[in-house]
Amino acid sequence: MASIYKDIPIDAPADHVWDAVRDFGALYQRLVPGFVTDTKLDGDVRTVSFANGTVARETLVDCDDKRQRLVYAISSERLKQHSASVQVFAEGDARCRVVWIADVLPHEVAPYMDAQMDLGAAAMQAAMAKSAKNAA
Repeated sequence: MASIYKDIPIDAPADHVWDAVRDFGALYQRLVPGFVTDTKLDGDVRTVSFANGTVARETLVDCDDKRQRLVYAISSERLKQHSASVQVFAEGDARCRVVWIADVLPHEVAPYMDAQMDLGAAAMQAAMAKSAKNAA
């Protein structure tokens, strides 16, 4: 199984970022606008439309407020396995780090997923820094 690991520094307080991460249905509005263009929530399943035209069904596995960690899984015909976690770590009062890890099979999809996660990380950094600044 391929594991993709992103360590994302963000110029925003951890609680601010966690509030957006845990808002499972609002990816395109709060956490990664532009990278994600729409999200439809149906219970614990969100259908995510990405800017590149891809659509994914993601199931919420766990949302742990104490650890500021969210886990989701994707099920599709193309993927044998996809599970991911997003965890927020405080680094002082005005900065944090997000660790985003995805485990995927088949291995051949890992380069695509890695590149998509890079785009998502950049969108997250920009959106969270901007919204934190506007909230201050």
